Amino acid sequence: MRKTFKSILWWIFAVFFTIAMAMYQKITGPTYPISGKANINNTEIKYKLIRTAENDADAEIALNVPDTSIKGTITYKRFKSNDSLTTADLTRKNDTLFFLMPKQPAAGKMMYEIILKSKNQEVKLNNSKKNEFVVMRFKGPVPLYILIPHILFMFFGLLFSTRTAIEALINGAKTYKLALWTLGFLVIGGLLFGPVVQKYAFGAYWTGWPFADGSTFNLFLMGDLTDNKTLVMVLAWLVAIFKLRKDPTNKFWPAFAAITVMLVYLIPHSMLGSEIDHTKTPKL
Repeated sequence: MRKTFKSILWWIFAVFFTIAMAMYQKITGPTYPISGKANINNTEIKYKLIRTAENDADAEIALNVPDTSIKGTITYKRFKSNDSLTTADLTRKNDTLFFLMPKQPAAGKMMYEIILKSKNQEVKLNNSKKNEFVVMRFKGPVPLYILIPHILFMFFGLLFSTRTAIEALINGAKTYKLALWTLGFLVIGGLLFGPVVQKYAFGAYWTGWPFADGSTFNLFLMGDLTDNKTLVMVLAWLVAIFKLRKDPTNKFWPAFAAITVMLVYLIPHSMLGSEIDHTKTPKL
């Protein structure tokens, strides 16, 4: 009974740790909206500037601005392009100022910033931490019956990775079994459902190592980083399982594999993801 209770506590810890890691990866990623507050004409404007959108329609960028004396403009162009900047007025509908960003091909990016004006005041809304334009990426719609299993299997991969490392460090008897579950979740979520998600979203099943351009030895920075991160996690657990088959009491390799997974999850989601280099396409 005592062992069972301790096991439950370790599972609870692993669940909360996994949720924290997943949330961290999500909110630090380059597709998470930029939020902030701006003051103009004695009015506080709370805003969210989107950084990702599906390309089955133009993307709506909207601000809640009840004060009708406040007008707005948006300046934008294709990211990584030789295009000239375009400036357009925001459209008002009741309390909302909005603009429909022209949709782009999958992996196409747009950069933009918004200026709100009222009387002699104006405020700029952009990536204020870097004082840069906001960059948003378009992607193809991914069916939920593909996306949800991908997310769930990757979540359980991180969960079981954490729990397996704990089991190894406390000299538990289920380390090898848990390691197999970990690898299974990562393979199904990352190497089976992952490429299908990638195909729907960006038109290719795999854009990472070893099929992208660049050095075949630069596993992390060659091609799509998301694909490469998945491969690194799977390889780490393959090695751990190989070592555990020889020695079920091995602590180092399952701990090493779990730390590798944790470090991978500390890299923001979608960083160095697929994108179109518009400098190689005609100027608009």
